[in-house]
Amino acid sequence: MQKATLGIDIAKATFHAALLHNHKLHQRQFANTDSGFAQLQAWLGKHRAKRLHACMEATASYGDELALLLYHAGHTVSVVNPARIHGFAQSQLQRNKTDQLDAALIARFCQQQQPEAWTPPPLEIQQLRALVRRLEAVQEMRQQEANRLEQAAQQLLIRESLLKIIATLDAEIARLRQLLNDHIDQHPHLRRDRELLLSIPGIGETTAAWLLSEVQVAAYGSARQVAAHAGLTPRHRQSGTSVHGPTPLSKTGNRRLRRALYLPAVVAKRYNPIIRAFCQRLQERGKRPMEIIGAAMRKLLHIVYGVLKSGKAFDPSLAA
Repeated sequence: MQKATLGIDIAKATFHAALLHNHKLHQRQFANTDSGFAQLQAWLGKHRAKRLHACMEATASYGDELALLLYHAGHTVSVVNPARIHGFAQSQLQRNKTDQLDAALIARFCQQQQPEAWTPPPLEIQQLRALVRRLEAVQEMRQQEANRLEQAAQQLLIRESLLKIIATLDAEIARLRQLLNDHIDQHPHLRRDRELLLSIPGIGETTAAWLLSEVQVAAYGSARQVAAHAGLTPRHRQSGTSVHGPTPLSKTGNRRLRRALYLPAVVAKRYNPIIRAFCQRLQERGKRPMEIIGAAMRKLLHIVYGVLKSGKAFDPSLAA
């Protein structure tokens, strides 16, 4: 008997489930809450789906709790890049897009492609990731208020309110950064890896925390796999002898990781001897500025992988 597959189209407030079991398709929508999760488990029990392969797209953090619930219930869980689902939809000539259709598509993708199983990160990494993402959210709120302050130059009453909110957000940002440092200090392996990352010119404490929360080196067999996970591998465009397009980043990967590496790569381009020399060679070959920055991000991530994998601090002679 073929193993049941569960396709999940996840959203912020709800998720749509499509169960392929015994050659039949069953579908239902649930709230993305604890009560919705309990209803899902009861629904799976009703259809006698005791052990199944569940699949969902890696979309922000909306599916994290559901993925953990299914994993701890003994099911195989796959959290896949949305680009893979999109490619599968194109291969199936799917023209319409609804939550119901997407969930069924993901279930068929899971049944046919058998994507690799997902394993949740250790608890301390989950907690670190939550802190990092909360810090990011508060920093974005602070930037929004700062933008409003620039636009309210002549509105004194509004400026007073905005300044109070910004001061509150600054205090919360400082508190979250302290919590991040304290959390890392409480775990010897995280503290050791942070020190290794800080030895790399261009990597500061905030970026080190980002990298520790998003990159588990043991899960990858090579630096190229990490770069692919981040969407930093080049996408070549060549056909015959006439089509030779530019080589942008694939961007089919972890958007948060790419965003975390952008400014460090700009800094490393000036102050990291390996990346500075690398970027100079690309410039001499006529590469465009954004291509160079993308290559610097990828090179920096390769160095990060090497440092964490070897357990040795950054050494320009070794990195070269």
